[in-house]
Amino acid sequence: MTPKVHIQDLGRNNYKATWDLQEKVFKGIVQSKISRRNAGLDPRDEGPEDEPSLALPESHLFWVEHPHVLTLGKSGEASNVVVPEARLRELGVQYYPINRGGDITYHGPGQIVGYPILDLDQFFTDIHKYLRFLEEAVIRTCAEYGVIAGRIDGLTGVWVDHEAGLAARKICAFGVKCSRWVTMHGLAFNVNTDLSFFNLIVPCGISDRGVTSLSAEVGRTLDQTQVQAQLQRHLGELFGWSEA
Repeated sequence: MTPKVHIQDLGRNNYKATWDLQEKVFKGIVQSKISRRNAGLDPRDEGPEDEPSLALPESHLFWVEHPHVLTLGKSGEASNVVVPEARLRELGVQYYPINRGGDITYHGPGQIVGYPILDLDQFFTDIHKYLRFLEEAVIRTCAEYGVIAGRIDGLTGVWVDHEAGLAARKICAFGVKCSRWVTMHGLAFNVNTDLSFFNLIVPCGISDRGVTSLSAEVGRTLDQTQVQAQLQRHLGELFGWSEA
C-alpha cells in the first residue's frame, strides 16, 4: 500500500496560526490512531469500510513562508537570543518557545518551511531514518543548483562545505516532534533569506559556524516556487508517498 499525503501550500502565513493548524491536524491523527488501536486494528490496516471513523489517518505536508519570527525548541537556551526584546519588537520579529526538539532558529521571508505531519506507522517507525530522509531531500535539491551540501556528525542540519570544519555553513535547519509515531514541525530551508536576521541569535545554539542560503551560494535570486517543487519531488521519491 502506498501512503497518501495531503500537500498544501499556505503561502505567507503567521507562525502562530500555522502552529495551531499543525497541532489540530497532529492531535486528530493521534486520536484516530488511539481509536484504531482500541478497536484492535493493525497500524497499516485500512479499516472496515462501514466505519469511516476507523479509516487510516491521513498524513499532511504543509509548505509555508513565515513573517520574521524566532522559535525556541525544548532543548534550547533563551540566552541564544542575543538582542533585547525591544530590538525584536523594533524589527517586527515575533518570538515563540515551542514544543519541537532543537534550539533557537529564525524563520522569515525567502525561506521554505516544510511541516510534514506524517503517520510513520504507514512508512517506517524509525525517527532517525525520518530525519535522514528530510536531510537527503534538501541535499539533493541543493545539488540541482550545483551546491554540494551534506551532514556533520553531531550537529543538526544540512551544511554547505560540510567537510571544511569551521568554514561549514548551515543552509537548512531541522526541528521535529514525534509522538505515537506521528510527526510535526520540520525543516527550514534558506533559499532567498535575508541572512542578517540570524545575527539576532546563536543559530541552533551553534556559535562557531555560520549560515548561508541557496541564493548566496549560487550568486543570484532564485525562483522559490521552483525550488519548493524540486524539494517536494525529492521528498516524495524518498518517502514513496502519493499525493492524496
